[in-house]
Amino acid sequence: MNGLQDTQSMGANVILHAFDWKYADIAQRAAEISALGYGSVLVSPPMKSEQDECWWLRYQPQDYRVIENALGNTTDFKAMVAALNRVGVFTYVDVVFNHMANEAHARTDLNYPSRTVMATYQTHEERYRELTLFGDLSQPLFTEQDFVDAFGIQDWKDTWQVQNGRISGGPSDPGLPTLRVCDHVIAQQRAYLKALKAIGVKGFRIDAAKHMTLEHLKRVWTDDITHDAHIFGEIITDGGASKEEYELFLAPYLQETCLGAYDFPLFSTLYQAFSNQGSLKSLIDPYCFGQALSRGRAITFAITHDIPNNEVFLDLVMDEASEWLAYAYILGRDGGVPLIYTDLDTSGIKGGDGQPRWQNAWKDPKMVQMIAFHNLTHSEPMRVLEATDDRLVIKRGDAGILVLNKSPDPQSLSVTLENDWTDLLTGVTVSSGQRIDVAAQSAMMLVPA
Repeated sequence: MNGLQDTQSMGANVILHAFDWKYADIAQRAAEISALGYGSVLVSPPMKSEQDECWWLRYQPQDYRVIENALGNTTDFKAMVAALNRVGVFTYVDVVFNHMANEAHARTDLNYPSRTVMATYQTHEERYRELTLFGDLSQPLFTEQDFVDAFGIQDWKDTWQVQNGRISGGPSDPGLPTLRVCDHVIAQQRAYLKALKAIGVKGFRIDAAKHMTLEHLKRVWTDDITHDAHIFGEIITDGGASKEEYELFLAPYLQETCLGAYDFPLFSTLYQAFSNQGSLKSLIDPYCFGQALSRGRAITFAITHDIPNNEVFLDLVMDEASEWLAYAYILGRDGGVPLIYTDLDTSGIKGGDGQPRWQNAWKDPKMVQMIAFHNLTHSEPMRVLEATDDRLVIKRGDAGILVLNKSPDPQSLSVTLENDWTDLLTGVTVSSGQRIDVAAQSAMMLVPA
């Protein structure tokens, strides 16, 4: 596949982002995940990191050669992959290749893993032999020469700074040591990916891809790595074509690699469309205007783990009604691979019912029916039947009809249906010759009755 998601040849695929779930819990729920219609599960970075409950420590690797963190170890990870494989669900993993852990509070050197961790390897040699993915644990994975000179990013619109500087929390934070593009670093990262593929991993999310040079990406993600794998990068932008971040970071990535990417242009389009001043007409064909990625490279979403868990992005959290409409759109349209976010109340944000907002989103009855619609209509041609500022009706061949109404009032649409259709979300039947009546701020996903 050369890193692209070929939806025609692979079939329908909805990714469950089981953010910060323990590997054993995913294994235990494998049958349920499959039954709900998910095609793959994206898990948090399977590397060695601090065994602390803070989710962000999973993004501070200490070693690639061993999986050992708060979510489980190599043995747990292998059991999870096997459990998902048995029910026909792919395992995707989040990989962190831009940097290593910020351990400046404990030491001044840049040997990874630290002397303390290396000593633990030696003390429990047999245990760590069983947990080793590749390589020689008696030697460091990286040393001082594998890192660029330390400086914090100050200008986030300066490509060189963003791709060479350290991600940090401010002037007093030494930041995350940035890896240098050199033969040794590339070799270790490729060995890690090959080891995961040998276990059965079928996809990779490239964390902080925006911070990696194109040379780095190209040298790691070569044909032997990308073959038979779905690979996509995280490049956060504030919109699509013509926006500065898009032109600086995402456009070159799309032009010079064959990898997929998070569809932040489409997310920005959705966010605006569902705002009070926005128009659903912008969702007719956003790719045509550079406001969405191409259908074969896009990972589409209504929310990612960064949005509710980082203060800088909190204003991008949609209200619940808008988020459900956004999910209906990405699961009802043709193009892209939808990603469904769920967590363990990581952000502490509650929904209108007082419960953790995203903890059970993955198995919410509405979500299950939306996934069913996606899988039923996958690859069917898309035709817009009606589009206004508040309403959008999309027909998916003869397999389904998506109806969106963002208005605070119920709407009676001008579309008159041939044949009888049933709404998967409510069970209501719309008879042949009837107009479509849709409730306020809601969606309908109609299939032949």
